[in-house]
Amino acid sequence: MRHEKAAQLLQLARALASTAEGLTLDEMAQEIGVGRRTAERMRDALRDLFPQFEDIEDPPTRRFRIPAGLDALFQTPDAEELGALRAAAEQFRATGARARAAALDRLETKVLSAMRAPARRRLAPDLEAMLQAEAIALSPGPRPFEDDTVLRQVREAIVGLKRLTFAYMGGSTPGRSREVTPLGLLFGRSNYLLAAEGEGGEPRTWRLDRLSDVAVLDRPATPPQDFSLAAFVDRSFGIYQDDVETVRLKVRPHGAEEALGWRFHSTQEVTPQPDGSVLIVFHASGMRELAWHLFSWGDKVEILGPQRLKDMMAEQLSLALAVHQA
Repeated sequence: MRHEKAAQLLQLARALASTAEGLTLDEMAQEIGVGRRTAERMRDALRDLFPQFEDIEDPPTRRFRIPAGLDALFQTPDAEELGALRAAAEQFRATGARARAAALDRLETKVLSAMRAPARRRLAPDLEAMLQAEAIALSPGPRPFEDDTVLRQVREAIVGLKRLTFAYMGGSTPGRSREVTPLGLLFGRSNYLLAAEGEGGEPRTWRLDRLSDVAVLDRPATPPQDFSLAAFVDRSFGIYQDDVETVRLKVRPHGAEEALGWRFHSTQEVTPQPDGSVLIVFHASGMRELAWHLFSWGDKVEILGPQRLKDMMAEQLSLALAVHQA
């Protein structure tokens, strides 16, 4: 078997050992980028190699898995994987995300402690060279608040489907006690809890740095029916949520190449124009954050609509101009 085929077989074995519910043949083929017939042959080879290989009936299809996991011999990470893990932890730490950085540090320790000493010694020089040769360029911005205790309680409530109570030091009535159904966490320039207050309340965001006296209640919390965190996030350009509008942007020819490689929004449609410009259309809320972003494009982008976004951009430009001209 060629080296590439052996690597694909090992990749598939790892995928089958990492899933609790198993993978279908189509999912196996997608995982390693091969056709269904090739996936069938590789499945049969893995069945011969691993006696614990299981077939799971899941009508109208069948799933497969390796329930006992793989021996450490097959799981030793390489320098690139460990370097990426270390770099992710350092990036979190540099942006103030201490809790997530600490979680990755613990994961690295567990991975290294599970490796055999000779393997660790072989990896050490390559890992050190990689870490010295790579750096993370950080954009200026606020350092997001992360408190281990707050995050742990919020996650406990989300996973356990429990209601959460806290005093919120923001809003129109700072310090008022709230009882909410937690729906998720949003990480970005600032970190937010997404939660619904009261029975049938609309999801809204609460800044984590403004929560105090956080406690998990022994009362069940039922998320709104058909709620999707991904769909909620996709509504907005950033964190803030308001009315969803159709955004139409014209990127002039001297910014077209950059725009073709840029992701403005998950719903975007990008259409090159005969004059060399690019038309970008998407549906989102959060016009203020979008205006802030479009300011960084200078004269490369023209806002075609909606009018509210045009007005928002004009207002922000006027404020900045008044300060700097004065």
